[in-house]
Amino acid sequence: MKIIYFGLAALALFQTSFSQERKLPIDTVVTTQHSVTINGKAMDYTAQVGTQPVWDETGMPIASLHYTYYTRNNVKNRAERPLLISFNGGPGSGSVWMHLAYTGPRILNIDDEGYPVQPYGVRENPYSVLDVTDIVYVNPANTGYSRTIPETGKEVDREKFFGINADIKYLAEWLNTFVTRNNRWRSPKYIIGESYGGTRVMGLSLALQDQQWMYLNGVIMVSPADYKVIRTGGPVSDAMNLPYYTATAWHHKALPPALQQKDLLDILPESEDYTINTLIPALAKGWNISDAEKNKVAEKMAYYSGLDKQEILDQNLVVPNSYFWKHLLKDRGYHVGRLDSRYLGIDRQMAGMRPDYSAELTSWLHSFTPAINYYLQEELNFKTDIKYNMFGPVRPWNNENDNTRDNLRQAMAQNPYLKVLVQSGYYDGATTYFNAKYTMWQIDPSGKMKDRFSFKGYRSGHMMYLRREDLKKSNDDIREFILNSLANGKSAKY
Repeated sequence: MKIIYFGLAALALFQTSFSQERKLPIDTVVTTQHSVTINGKAMDYTAQVGTQPVWDETGMPIASLHYTYYTRNNVKNRAERPLLISFNGGPGSGSVWMHLAYTGPRILNIDDEGYPVQPYGVRENPYSVLDVTDIVYVNPANTGYSRTIPETGKEVDREKFFGINADIKYLAEWLNTFVTRNNRWRSPKYIIGESYGGTRVMGLSLALQDQQWMYLNGVIMVSPADYKVIRTGGPVSDAMNLPYYTATAWHHKALPPALQQKDLLDILPESEDYTINTLIPALAKGWNISDAEKNKVAEKMAYYSGLDKQEILDQNLVVPNSYFWKHLLKDRGYHVGRLDSRYLGIDRQMAGMRPDYSAELTSWLHSFTPAINYYLQEELNFKTDIKYNMFGPVRPWNNENDNTRDNLRQAMAQNPYLKVLVQSGYYDGATTYFNAKYTMWQIDPSGKMKDRFSFKGYRSGHMMYLRREDLKKSNDDIREFILNSLANGKSAKY
């Protein structure tokens, strides 16, 4: 590994690491050289880890964002090479998850299903998309090593950072600077966001066009959180969970034999159809539903969910996700995970409405936290005493005036090049795969742009890429999406 330091800024970074002041320079970069083998082919690449300021209207720095930027070496024409801009979610989550487990050149040292193993650390990612696109992983304010200026106190204007629209606005401005500094204006550009990052990239698609005059080729949403569904409540929101219940119960062999003996992808369309055409209308009736219909619906919900019919009737057909996680396998002594329901946990008592903890998240923090700290400091040589925030202090978060779904529609309407890929795990109970499908349907009610959307599902959870088989498949899907959405000389017109 060859290490290259850039001038006084990098020297300041080094000095700060050993000073009494626990701060990073607001504008610095450390560059290292590496190699990786992807799909059987060896390639060299450059890694840049740095910080870049966020400026206010007067040109004063109000935050410094930490990023990691990978570029493939020996590229003849950088202008033709795509740039993938990667965000995670939260809100308040660092970029660590997709960086160290999905698309980057290094992945966690975990087993083939995604569980922690020791010694902690990283290894080569043989399926990374770095062979077809350069990648930058961005940490929004207060995540990773990113910090507001000042870091705390009344002087911090939280309204500039910690809300859906504020987040989109300052990140669009920051990306303009990043693209300019790195000479990427001519490159095809893609943005990818996981979980809340799905909301973020929907909004960014239009903000980049309207505020920065930067047009994209693609938007990729990984397990997207659409708050128009998740936090709305009512018949649609309540009913949309059922296909996820079907998938999870199938995985744990908790369905009736008539369903269990079939393959997952053979039974999900049946559950989806029931949800859209029967369950939503039934829940919309509220107390006006007849006893006979209510019993019939409860019986069918039990059939598709693995829960007891009486449990469903006791909750008037509205079964919260938390109840499902707690009770699906209570006869076996376990609860199932929220973000990935393949994971199992043990509660203090079997009764209750929700599990004591998130089995999957504790497992992920177990493996990701030591890995990202080791990797940035020891392999990428970014030395600092600053704590890497897996989850940073961004609350309260302003969710008002969320128009991101329509933002994406408008961006697509204005930009004939722009295509969308949605990726979801069937066992994700937080941002379910069927919610993701529903979001796609609602973005463009006219259906005139539906051919520019694609959906890919995986037999895993929120971070589907932790499962080795899906790591390959999901990266291949991104690779194919990028290659198929390049302009290749075609004009942007209808």
